[in-house]
Amino acid sequence: MAPRTDFPPVRACLFDMDGLLLDTEDIYTLCINIILEKYGRTNLPWSLKARLQGRPGPEANALFHDWAKLPIPDEEYLAQFSALQQKHFLDAKPLPGVEKLLANLGRTRWFEKAKSKVEGQQQGHRVHIALATSSTSTNFAVKTKNWTELFAVFESHRRVLGDDPRVQPGRGKPMPDIYLVALKTINDSLPEGEKTITPEECLVFEDSVPGVEAGRRAGMRVVWAPHPMLKKEYEGREKDILAGRMGEAGAVDLHQLGEHDDGWADYLPELTNFPYEKYGIVVPPAEVELEPSMSGDISEDIVAQTS
Repeated sequence: MAPRTDFPPVRACLFDMDGLLLDTEDIYTLCINIILEKYGRTNLPWSLKARLQGRPGPEANALFHDWAKLPIPDEEYLAQFSALQQKHFLDAKPLPGVEKLLANLGRTRWFEKAKSKVEGQQQGHRVHIALATSSTSTNFAVKTKNWTELFAVFESHRRVLGDDPRVQPGRGKPMPDIYLVALKTINDSLPEGEKTITPEECLVFEDSVPGVEAGRRAGMRVVWAPHPMLKKEYEGREKDILAGRMGEAGAVDLHQLGEHDDGWADYLPELTNFPYEKYGIVVPPAEVELEPSMSGDISEDIVAQTS
């Protein structure tokens, strides 16, 4: 089909975290493989890891145990897994391009504050951002402990985590709920007079296949930036992934899915050199950060995270 090209400018960017912002997917694999080796099992294959990525913990654990058949109770596995995570997640680092991308998007709030044009530059608009991750609040705190300033760009009320009660059990990714809730957190806190943001004005950033399907089911545009090994695992099925048609949620609400080459989703190998213009995003120059009006909101959230 002919791809759609008449999209409105993106007004909201909604981000996954693991494997998209932070390099935690390889840390997850390390922790799982330590346990598998301990009980004489083979390392976690990418064919299974691909199915675990992006899913809420209980669903991912059920898939894992069905495959691994470890000789220990689930509770013992979770205790060992959690201890390893608490140790190794402290080594998590931002993936290439992430720090610049978040800084640039965060800087668009200047358009909201300045209400004026930069000489010689096209007038832009604020791009609101929110976090939508399957990581629980406990794991989120550990993973981001060394990166509080980076994650302060996500205002605390615009973070939807894996144990958020607004996402009902069984409705995590690949279902659309977490992204719809993330959009609601933005719309509920828009400045007075700003028009409500619609799903088609949103851009979802994902690395996982279930996450891409969640974004497509939410009626949003999607950027897929997968781990190189995940991309290799699904070589030849990229069009199915971008359309949300990998069957991750089964034959449920099929009307929510996209079509091949419909223009709603794009593959990027990483987030460096992000094509802002393609999505109607204008980034103000770096010097606007020096203006007094830009310093209050982000610094307040850093204090909130570290207190």
